[in-house]
Amino acid sequence: MRLKAFLLPTALALALAGTPATALAAPAGGTHTGTGAVDLDVLFVSAHPDDEAGSLATLGQWKEDYGARAGVVTITRGEGGGNAVGLEEGPPLGIIREREERTAIGRAGVENLYNLDRVDFWYTASAPLSESIWGHDETLAKIVRVIRQTRPEIIMTMNPSPTPGNHGNHQQAARFAAEAFHAAADPTAFPEQLTKEGLKPFRAATFVRTGGTGSSSAGPACASSFTPTVPTDQVFGVWEGTRSAQGKTWAEIEVDARREYATQGWAGTAAAPTDPAAVRCDFYTLVDSRVPYDPTDTSPAALLRGSVLPPARGGLPLGTELYLTADRFDLTPGQTVRVTAHVRAPRDRALTRPAVSLRLPAGWTATGSGVLSGVVAAGKERTTTFTVRVPADAGTNTQQLIGATLTSGQGSGRTDRAVRVIADVRGTLEPLPEVGVFRDWASGNGYPQLDTLIKPALTVGSGASRSVRVDLRNHGDTAESGTVTLGLPAGFTADATTKSYADLAPGATGAVTFTVTNSDPTLPTANEGGSDGDYGITITTTSSAGSTVESGALEIVPTSEVPRAGADNAVDGVAGPGEYPGEELDLSRIWEGAATTPQDASATGRVAWTPDALKVFVQVTDDVLGTKVVPQDCKRQRRTDSVEIIVDPKGNSSDTSTVFKAGIFPVTDDPANGDPPCWQRDADNRQGPAETTAPGMTVVSRVSSPYTGYTIEASIPFSVLPDAVDPERMGFNVLVYDSDTQDLTSQSRLGWSTFTGVRADPYRYGLVTVPGYTPADRAPSAPVFPDTAARSVHSPQTIAQSAVDGVAPAAVPRLPGTALRVTDQRRVAGGVKVTLRADRSGTAYLYAWDGDRSLGDRSVDLRKGRAVTVVVPVGGGRPDAVLAAFEAGGSALATQARLR
Repeated sequence: MRLKAFLLPTALALALAGTPATALAAPAGGTHTGTGAVDLDVLFVSAHPDDEAGSLATLGQWKEDYGARAGVVTITRGEGGGNAVGLEEGPPLGIIREREERTAIGRAGVENLYNLDRVDFWYTASAPLSESIWGHDETLAKIVRVIRQTRPEIIMTMNPSPTPGNHGNHQQAARFAAEAFHAAADPTAFPEQLTKEGLKPFRAATFVRTGGTGSSSAGPACASSFTPTVPTDQVFGVWEGTRSAQGKTWAEIEVDARREYATQGWAGTAAAPTDPAAVRCDFYTLVDSRVPYDPTDTSPAALLRGSVLPPARGGLPLGTELYLTADRFDLTPGQTVRVTAHVRAPRDRALTRPAVSLRLPAGWTATGSGVLSGVVAAGKERTTTFTVRVPADAGTNTQQLIGATLTSGQGSGRTDRAVRVIADVRGTLEPLPEVGVFRDWASGNGYPQLDTLIKPALTVGSGASRSVRVDLRNHGDTAESGTVTLGLPAGFTADATTKSYADLAPGATGAVTFTVTNSDPTLPTANEGGSDGDYGITITTTSSAGSTVESGALEIVPTSEVPRAGADNAVDGVAGPGEYPGEELDLSRIWEGAATTPQDASATGRVAWTPDALKVFVQVTDDVLGTKVVPQDCKRQRRTDSVEIIVDPKGNSSDTSTVFKAGIFPVTDDPANGDPPCWQRDADNRQGPAETTAPGMTVVSRVSSPYTGYTIEASIPFSVLPDAVDPERMGFNVLVYDSDTQDLTSQSRLGWSTFTGVRADPYRYGLVTVPGYTPADRAPSAPVFPDTAARSVHSPQTIAQSAVDGVAPAAVPRLPGTALRVTDQRRVAGGVKVTLRADRSGTAYLYAWDGDRSLGDRSVDLRKGRAVTVVVPVGGGRPDAVLAAFEAGGSALATQARLR
């Protein structure tokens, strides 16, 4: 097999070398599943090309050492991302990024990549926005279809929670993966896949997310030394320092793979450590498992045992299921919970003398024998139920594990289930909207333990006040009354430290609300304050059963007053006397990347208003000018030296689809026109070139010579903002990107309000008032989203894979093999001649293929039963085959034919 820009599946490589066409239906290695598709062991579900990059050392090691075959689902092709090596954007960039991904994962021996053709719109922190643009049911159906076709034992994905800086696309991809883990096994989910497509439900064994919350040392002992922050987390590690048969460590191979993502600026990824003691582990947190597992196993194969590999000696037969369900997650001291153990025998083998015993925290008790009399027949499930009681004096606000061990005549195995012990009345800090959505999703989909990923936090303006709500729920069996006390750090006060609640019925919810003030406006704001920006608070809630303490945080965002501009307010790149009468803003805080000195990168800013526009003046000190983009590459400002101005008109946006974001390059590579600045809107209410998305916006830039930095002055008409400004509360931020290289990558990111991922989190922008300004009476403008995704039928790489591995392009329903016949294919002058006949009307997409690249393409509309002979033009090179994708009625088929 040749490793080229596209790693050819084995069957296709053989076919192009001369294997008869009848061999093309064979899957690309592995075991035939009966679905016409390749049989995988691991499936990584991601949002973009490169999301899987941090797991390639694991996937490669698993394949080489244990034969575990992996595939990747990529919901989008990343056409909304940057391009550090060319001018392509949109769908053409998506096809390039797919090629990068195939080459990268190929270095780890991963051959199967499934693109779902959803649009990549921009960097967002919002999973709900991602879901609304991608479409929930259609996208989930595609992932379920891939799982049912490829039948992987392990589903792997990313962090589904809105932790700060976590891409909303990543969150939503992970939530889809979690839902698909259950839906693929459920015969009532997408039943048309079973009745019309001939697929079968599939019960994946294990579901994990990448990463682990906790601490570990580097080196060979990184897996065994991991200590989870939440003791009930089951975290497994795979050391990257193992040496591959390729002669390199897997850490080195993973770096080589990352460098393939040149469009993302990763070509210069630093070399992997050569000292084994400095090489880290890849960590995976178990989210769900249908099979027994050993949490004490710290070997690289730990996650594979019981799912892909047989368990260790004495374990249950491969294919045995053992898992627990509980009738509730939250328990109060003295309450009981019904816990059911589910035992399913392998399809080819019965379990004799089965019995289940529980392992409980100290002081907990259970009733129920756990004996499953007789046998568990092959492929059948039996259950046994226990009643578990929490001791009356149990500590609260903790998660505990209820464990189970299954013993049988064929071996034994264990599993666990997390529950949470809480007070009768629990008081928690009100969630941010995105956090509230996540909590509802996690609880509704059977993953309430994931709530520990989120630290409750709210922002407050420096020197300002806000309401802080404490949400109450009575989890007990009697009505309760009590108090809520808010514990605040120094520099914060409240209208009252303690407030009461009364007669909260069992199962009912309530709330008490405090008015909290940042009484010391000298406290550091943004990520410079508190602990990484968090000022910790406590919430103590009392009831007749006692008291419990929950934690949270307040984060201070900077505030300012925007005055009316002075009389002489021309946009000329100079802050004239009286032009900006307000305070100078400190724009030098680091929020991402390398620390800087004032000479390396620092900035200040001023803001003022005129009756029709917001004026912003930014002065940047910089020692090295980054890449000058050409005018037609005026986009994705974060790649080089630039300034980003953000306005949230009413200071209440939950995502950036209702804000204004302008990216300004101080200089372009356009010597014929004096290297002028350029600007555009990005990741906001209406993206694109400023002349069409922000008419009337003016920018002047002055770049020093010799170079020590630049100044930018901008006038932003209020009319181009997505809504009328609230003069009492306008969200505002200025971010500065510093690049010291010529490869379109930034090294440091500075700004006014600076938190991880702040450019996508409007609640963390600074807050300003605009005294004296009267906004126009207008309605908000509807967001405009990119709606053109790269398509699988336009990707010869996808078609080449689909022709042999059985999954239709874009994971749509697969047409029968008789839907399209390709015959009489041969080289002719100027191209490749081929005859097509379809058994239904549709469109065929043809590519002249040399085993690596398309040398020419053509699309043809076909009518049922009518033969069409066409020539696919070839401009150069010698094609070996014709690749064809055929679309009809929302279904598709891929095939290929070797040229005669």
